[in-house]
Amino acid sequence: AVVSTQSTGGASVTVHCTGMLTDGMKKFWCTQDPGQRPFTFNAGVGQVIAGWDAGCMTMVLGEKSRITMTGDKGYGSGGFPAWKIPPNASLTFELEVLSIN
Repeated sequence: AVVSTQSTGGASVTVHCTGMLTDGMKKFWCTQDPGQRPFTFNAGVGQVIAGWDAGCMTMVLGEKSRITMTGDKGYGSGGFPAWKIPPNASLTFELEVLSIN
């Protein structure tokens, strides 16, 4: 059951997401690709990268948004080799909030 229309710290948020490297907009993840499903996380508690936490805390139920972040708010100096995200890469995410509990 949805108990809020906006994320608050600790709220369980489910989103559809497409993640891209800002340089060239190369997609590295999409929850709507075959075999994928919506992503659920607890907002505002450091469970996801800092750019997601900051961006999702301002979104409301049903909202679609594009969030662009610098590398320090993304995967930092380590990057994310499994998704071929280089160190300090700027990232762009297209998010749609499906539920907030």
